[in-house]
Amino acid sequence: MEMRINPVSSIRGTIIVPGDKSISHRSIMLGSLSTGITRIEGFLNGEDCLSTINVFRQLGIAIDRIAETSYQIEGKGLNSLKEPDQVLDVGNSGTTIRLTTGILAGQNFHSVITGDESIIKRPMKRVTDPLKAMGAIIDGKEQGRLAPLSIRGGTLKGITYHSPVASAQVKSALLFAGLFADQQTVITEPSLSRDHSEKMLKQFGAKLEIKDQQVTIWPNPKLEGQHLQIPADFSSAAFFIAAALLVPNSELRIKNVGVNPTRIGFLEAVKLMKGNIEMENLRYYGEEPVADIVVQSSQLEAITLDGEWIPKLIDELPLFAVLASQAEGITRVEDAEELRVKETDRISTIISEMNNVGVVMEELKDGFVVQGKQAILGGRVDTHFDHRIGMAMAIAGLIAKEPIIVDNWEAINISFPSFMKILDEVI
Repeated sequence: MEMRINPVSSIRGTIIVPGDKSISHRSIMLGSLSTGITRIEGFLNGEDCLSTINVFRQLGIAIDRIAETSYQIEGKGLNSLKEPDQVLDVGNSGTTIRLTTGILAGQNFHSVITGDESIIKRPMKRVTDPLKAMGAIIDGKEQGRLAPLSIRGGTLKGITYHSPVASAQVKSALLFAGLFADQQTVITEPSLSRDHSEKMLKQFGAKLEIKDQQVTIWPNPKLEGQHLQIPADFSSAAFFIAAALLVPNSELRIKNVGVNPTRIGFLEAVKLMKGNIEMENLRYYGEEPVADIVVQSSQLEAITLDGEWIPKLIDELPLFAVLASQAEGITRVEDAEELRVKETDRISTIISEMNNVGVVMEELKDGFVVQGKQAILGGRVDTHFDHRIGMAMAIAGLIAKEPIIVDNWEAINISFPSFMKILDEVI
């Protein structure tokens, strides 16, 4: 399907965006491994997170939807998963396949896990190699480099692993596998990636030690069911932050947003660009910090993002390209080669789609360069079945000279099915 995005004169109002995608995934996984009832409020009913529910139901876990965004899990302990009767299908969810592979590596049964056309092209070796080092027997296409993955788990040995990439998915897969190991597992990474898994593991009762970019987990904890309130997803809020920054005469309040320091690189970057943005009413949902974000129209200035910036805003970089096109000066993004192995090659894809609406960008092997301030002309673009590309181009449409028509819009249902409904509330 296609979506037509028309230019608008202002963005105003107060909104709440759906629950955090990363935390929603992990709440199902850890609730399934715990003893007792886990109740989840504010769950994201996007296709990716629903894939996680379906997978863990296939693994024998009772998961009931009790309200629109509320679920209840009846957990029976760390070793209660059952051998699945069928191949586990994660749909489009990279988080589901990588983190669940870590859990399956510790199970005393055989399983096969796969996903859609995008998933079977995404690199799995970064997860399967360390899991094999822990003792799991994993095979798949190209010696386990690609899904489908065949996993025969069992007793794992704890290892010390130095990850070559700062990846929350790699780290989380190994932390989850470490729950089933014979001794502690130690993971270090070159810079700090998202720490939702560490926070939630602590909340459920796991024993961890965190020091700088190193985390140690001890095996066989007694995980207890929890009552979880999931914050609004910062990555979803970011699209509306960008809209209010770019559209003249705008002022927007976004409530109950998760502001975990490992997630708000986009907000910090906006401040460096002289964006008018503030956090108010800081509080906590369990271990996670939450705040209301207030943003106003701003004249943005170009900056350079590289190094330790990148893991903190990796998902927002396609959207950042739209902001950069409207900032005065030359914006550079480097050290972001990880973008090439997301749902699409997000570097080449965002550049090609911005070119389609009149914006010139230079492609780097690990990022891009944008000269601002450029006019966005309008035209037809494609999501390439990548939800973040589609929503980034929708934000571009709000300030274009002519409408932008986004093809394959249904990709947005992966993470933000209510995107257009919320947008319509504030334009």
